[in-house]
Amino acid sequence: MILTSTIWFWFIAPYNLYFCNEDHEIGTYDELQSRYEKASIKTSTSLAALNFGQVAIFSAGLAATMALVAGHIDPEAILATKNAATTITSGLTVGDLVLVNGLLFQLSVPLNFLGGIYREVRQSLVDMTTMFKLLEIKPKIQSLPGAPQLNVTKATASIEFRDVSFSYHKEGSMQRKLCDKLSFKIEPGQRVAVVGASGSGKSTLVRLLCRFYDPDAGSIFIGGQNIQNVDLVSLRQAMAIVPQDTVLFHNTIFYNLKYGNLNATNDEVYNAARLADLEQAIERMPLRYETQVGERGLKLSGGEKQRVAIARALLKKAPILVYDEATSSLDTITEGTILRRLAKATPGVTSIVIAHRLSTIVDADRILVLRSGQVLEDGTHKSLLAQPDSYYAQLWYQQMTGRLDGE
Repeated sequence: MILTSTIWFWFIAPYNLYFCNEDHEIGTYDELQSRYEKASIKTSTSLAALNFGQVAIFSAGLAATMALVAGHIDPEAILATKNAATTITSGLTVGDLVLVNGLLFQLSVPLNFLGGIYREVRQSLVDMTTMFKLLEIKPKIQSLPGAPQLNVTKATASIEFRDVSFSYHKEGSMQRKLCDKLSFKIEPGQRVAVVGASGSGKSTLVRLLCRFYDPDAGSIFIGGQNIQNVDLVSLRQAMAIVPQDTVLFHNTIFYNLKYGNLNATNDEVYNAARLADLEQAIERMPLRYETQVGERGLKLSGGEKQRVAIARALLKKAPILVYDEATSSLDTITEGTILRRLAKATPGVTSIVIAHRLSTIVDADRILVLRSGQVLEDGTHKSLLAQPDSYYAQLWYQQMTGRLDGE
């Protein structure tokens, strides 16, 4: 039912209408419903057959037993009472017949529930087996026993990748290193941009930094501490991430904003919304902060979703901020407003900005240009443009030329 509900959700979404796939989704939904219906009928039929068999066997046994008892009743049995004692001269009596009939009916009551109980027990055993298998699964990435906390502040929040190599496919022909002996260091308080072509490993840096994966070789340090040796929770608490795809819950916009810091006060939530340039959009909503955002934020635009993600990150008040294509869905004016406010609201915070739109990172302290899993170029915007043959300069002029052509 969860699968069919998900398909219906995508059916009502505009995405299916873009490709005119309504009939395809309806057919898929009908097929799943048909399979569910056949399985339900099969289960009900087997249970009905079991119950029918039980009733048939019990009825046959009851009839046979009653016939056997009735055949042994002596019609001439005489009950004689003498000195308060009752004696039966011979055979069985009608009272014996009634007694046997009552006992058999008392036995039939639990037998009638046997089929249903057996099915529930079997289903419970299957569920318990599945549950125990899930409980036995251990996450590949976890803290070492007795691992120390990651103690890092704005003043000590340096980030260093030291000869890091990583690929998602470890074996076979699909193996491709997204990081190949990658090395760089970000000093505390620096705002460093990471650029490069699609597939160059920019977003992979974020996953490695949050330790969703461990590198195949090399080490990553935050504040001089190897992240593989520190407590995993404290590591992720030290970073606030604005991901590419913002996940919103089917709840109010206030709840989704406060998710970045469940202990934040109302005033802190309102201030974060203002810094993310979301305040005016919320004021136009029917219930303002109590407005439901819908499934996956269906009622919000792409830019509004990203601004919610930015506000969440600000609420966390972490010494390290990572923006992974954080403003890709925003217009240029809104983007500039937010970036200026973020710069004022996060002084001294170590920031990593992953971007395709190079105009957003011209004021970064450093720009790392990735290519084939390595740092191809490292410098400021001006210094990289001063190198006419630099890869960054090519990317910059391509974007600027395309923008002018588009205008």
